[in-house]
Amino acid sequence: MPTQTKKVFTLVTSGLLIFVSGAFFGKQAQMEKITVPMVQSAQKLLGLSFTNAQLDTALTELTDLRGSYTRLREVKLENSVAPALQFNPLPVGFTFAKEKGKFKPSEVKKVELPANREDLAYYSVRELAELLKTKKITSVELTQFYLDRLKKYNPKLQCVTSFTEEMAMQQAKQADAEIKAGKYKGLLHGIPYGAKDLLSTKGYKTTWGSVPYKDQVIDEDATVIVKLREAGAVLVAKMTLGELAMGDVWYGGKTKTPWDIKRGSSGSSAGSASAVAAGLLPFAIGTETLGSIVSPSSACGTTGLRPTYGRVSRQGAMALSWSMDKIGPIARTVEDCAIVFNAIYGPDGKDQTVYDASFNYDAKQDLKKLRIGYLKTDFDRDYPTKAQDQATLEALRKAGHELIPIELPKLPVNDLILTISVEGAAAFDEITRNGKVDLMVNQDRNAWPNTFRSARFIPAVEYIQAQRVRYQLIQEMHKMMQKVDVYVSPSFASSNLVVTNLTGHPCVVVPNGFSTRNLPTTITFIGKLFGEADLLAFAKAYQDGTDFHKKHPSLAF
Repeated sequence: MPTQTKKVFTLVTSGLLIFVSGAFFGKQAQMEKITVPMVQSAQKLLGLSFTNAQLDTALTELTDLRGSYTRLREVKLENSVAPALQFNPLPVGFTFAKEKGKFKPSEVKKVELPANREDLAYYSVRELAELLKTKKITSVELTQFYLDRLKKYNPKLQCVTSFTEEMAMQQAKQADAEIKAGKYKGLLHGIPYGAKDLLSTKGYKTTWGSVPYKDQVIDEDATVIVKLREAGAVLVAKMTLGELAMGDVWYGGKTKTPWDIKRGSSGSSAGSASAVAAGLLPFAIGTETLGSIVSPSSACGTTGLRPTYGRVSRQGAMALSWSMDKIGPIARTVEDCAIVFNAIYGPDGKDQTVYDASFNYDAKQDLKKLRIGYLKTDFDRDYPTKAQDQATLEALRKAGHELIPIELPKLPVNDLILTISVEGAAAFDEITRNGKVDLMVNQDRNAWPNTFRSARFIPAVEYIQAQRVRYQLIQEMHKMMQKVDVYVSPSFASSNLVVTNLTGHPCVVVPNGFSTRNLPTTITFIGKLFGEADLLAFAKAYQDGTDFHKKHPSLAF
């Protein structure tokens, strides 16, 4: 429907009639008398066929409901206010481990500074941690090194919204003092990083990548920022995200992949992936609702972890979809992701969706005990990265793993994406009604402004019905996961990305080759709910047998 349409519509649902309007933002639309012809027009949008008599009977209630909507809109709702409904990803009968063991990363050989200091840019977190622990480099030196690289290459990559240099140098000096005093906190102590700019940071702008919020300052630190600070990590920059967590276009431009700066980095964790791939950061924090870690990791050739829904607190993070948003790391290696995840997971007493489940990662665990599945039908299809993915399957077989063919549940999962539309429209209802969405950069039919307006015409009953189908999907996935501990999927040539974001399963996306255009490709590993320990250990073993993650783009631009 054109946004300039001035007709008033009533969405009719069985047993519930909801008033909305294509131009309901003005008082005139709210005051216009609701008539049977209006409701007749509205129900055509929904494929309903109530009689005129039935519609006439509903007019009084519709008018009352409209008054309720008007009064409810007068209540100020910040983006941080969650609905009093919580998504439960746990299938019937599912339990998770609560007993916490020791985090056991791999042993690292003696690490030395490179002869060419620029090579330091591509050291893993694990290697940098060893340099810091053995005092071969200071956090101040390392922080300045990455700040200089960010400033040098950001004008081309457009991956930074704000530098946090003053705070970073203070944190780095504190880390050096603590390490010198023998108060070593662990593998992130003194390590610089970047955070997707939808995580609030006290004293610095949190722009959500969007024009209406480009000067926004939220006077608190997100829980993830707090936990990383407590682990000794050093925040050097806020990273770009596609506007309101879609794509790679933001209010300052378009974030690029360092493999080809004529191409976008994908999104919405655009800057996080771009910067890590270019060696401008050892790791960065991203988020995913429907591919926002997997997609930019694929475009940029990074490794990313999307944890189980309910693993990491979203307190202080911009809400797009309360039932689907997840926070995770983007890094150079699988074990780097494990190290970061070990610092940020777990309850904080603020985000009530977070479960107190254990994460007992052991890099040396016996992987032969794991049952490994693969989506046979999806891998058998013809698709652009099939050659790279087949090579991955062959490598796994050569490593001694029997691959068990499995299939995803047969449900209309793409139709469940309306979940994001509805929840996103609620999260950004105010700027939709006051017209500030018109200031956003993207205004095409697939952009948020149109989605937020269109979502106003999704009946509450249909949203609830979709969540009931989602419940069935969760149960079906649980049955499938009884057969395997980890399974392999094409990153995109499958409905897997949609399915697992809806069910909340964790995934690790790993580089597995290059296209004919010399652009990176990836493979995706999926684990059980709260099964990140097994998932990461298995993905690490695969990555250790390859060198794709060690290849770097030329930054001659």
